[in-house]
Amino acid sequence: MKTKRTPFRPSAKKDGTGISPGSGVHRSTGRRGRGAPEVETAPELAEEAKPVPRRRQGVPQTGRANRGNIGRNGKPLIEAKPERLQKILAQAGVGSRREMEEWIAAGKITVNGEVAQLGQSVVPTDKVKIGGRLINIRFTGSSRPPRVLMYHKPEGEIVSRDDPDGRPSVFAALPRMRGGRWINVGRLDFNTSGLLLFTTSGDLANKLMHPSSQLVREYAVRVLGELTVDAQQQLLNGVQLEDGPANFASLVDAGGEGANHWYKVSIFEGRNREVRRMFEAVGCTVSRLIRVRYGPFILPPQLKRGRSRELTELEIKALLKELEKMPAAPRKES
Repeated sequence: MKTKRTPFRPSAKKDGTGISPGSGVHRSTGRRGRGAPEVETAPELAEEAKPVPRRRQGVPQTGRANRGNIGRNGKPLIEAKPERLQKILAQAGVGSRREMEEWIAAGKITVNGEVAQLGQSVVPTDKVKIGGRLINIRFTGSSRPPRVLMYHKPEGEIVSRDDPDGRPSVFAALPRMRGGRWINVGRLDFNTSGLLLFTTSGDLANKLMHPSSQLVREYAVRVLGELTVDAQQQLLNGVQLEDGPANFASLVDAGGEGANHWYKVSIFEGRNREVRRMFEAVGCTVSRLIRVRYGPFILPPQLKRGRSRELTELEIKALLKELEKMPAAPRKES
């Protein structure tokens, strides 16, 4: 009996290539038809049968060594004018400008593999290394503000990274960071507690410390001995110390009796042990000293000793805006 062909079944007619239309290798997919014999394909058909690889959109290399003028986000770097090496390192939080000048003079810093020179300028694409470690340099045009930290220093900690006596350091209690380091804004004595500021910007630290900024330092002081009215007036008018005259901007009796009498004082500079030496000059001994304020920063009551709080970006921008209104701190150029 003759089988009726369905209209969907192709005929077995062969074309000029000798391959049945319903079998063999498909021209676009390269797959053989069902039940088709192994057939050698023409070279031009085999070439067409290969799948075309998909190409990824070109992404520039963003590694530090290869990026050139391309940033980590793949966008061109904002053109920045060359700036002094010591300034850039201070902005990166490596240290103060004076420290950086000393390191450059000592040959500890290299730029693009060569020993840096005093007064040398750099651009964003330069590779700056200190002791073989690559430094992530930051230029003034960067939109990222420096970091600022408030720390409640307890008594018994030294404000130094290196101490021959091995005493505890404030830096051991600070949050760790990569590509920079914390710079202390001023110091507090080993036996003094209270508010201590840190930042990643050497320029900001210098601005906050310099006398031209006129930032008040406020202390709570517990005094042994009687502080007479005449002695209080003398401290307000000025007393003579080994390194020059000094005076309090304000002095307020905060109460207490006997060996537990407290005063609140303020001063506009931060010489070594200045508050203690001023009270000693009028015959009184400071038994406890707590810094409660530094410029616009007030020690938060909820910030426990040995703990820190980092300022938000909005708080830092507000601080920088206020500091812009102040006169620039003079610097000694190398």
